[in-house]
Amino acid sequence: MAHSPTPAVVVDLDALDAWLLSEDSPETSMVLSDLDGFLTGIIVGPEPIPPTEWLPRIWGGQEPVFTSADQARLILETIMGRYKEIAEHLDAGPDSFDPLFEYGPEGHPVVTDWAAGFVDAAMLRPRAWEEMLRNDQMAAVFWPMLLLGADDDAHPQFDAPPVPEEAMDELYENADAILSECVFRIRAFWQNHAGQPVSKHKSRRRPPDSRRRR
Repeated sequence: MAHSPTPAVVVDLDALDAWLLSEDSPETSMVLSDLDGFLTGIIVGPEPIPPTEWLPRIWGGQEPVFTSADQARLILETIMGRYKEIAEHLDAGPDSFDPLFEYGPEGHPVVTDWAAGFVDAAMLRPRAWEEMLRNDQMAAVFWPMLLLGADDDAHPQFDAPPVPEEAMDELYENADAILSECVFRIRAFWQNHAGQPVSKHKSRRRPPDSRRRR
């Protein structure tokens, strides 16, 4: 007897976006772009993290209240479906990577929320990422993510290198391509160092703690 195929997970990003921006979601919830960066950071990080640990971070530590079981299922399935999509796109290579950036009125990507979400994911395993940042080469790879996504006021221990204004302008102008390269180099680093101690160099950088934005 033939078995019916397993139903595909619903990935309704428009519905998820609308819910995150609505009064139904917790006031401290992430919005779609930083959620996408957050999921990407979890996927490319040093070790698997169970959803039971990272889902509460999406709501900012508050408990979401859904209007119905169907709504809860749609939102949670969309988040998990997007997680799976990102992983599949990363496996397929840079040409398939499609981060959900916001876009400004002139069509330029606005990447700060996405980068902030990625940094928040790193803060789920701060000791591991701190070890990576002691590798001078990898610290330089992670700097664009930190410069675009970290909140200095919230993280006084964040010691980003001074960056000339023209260099920051160039970073913003090319941020989508730069962040994509950072993601794949970070992913390759952790894949190559799975189960191994990270080599230490002179850098004393410390990544910022996670924080919420709205």
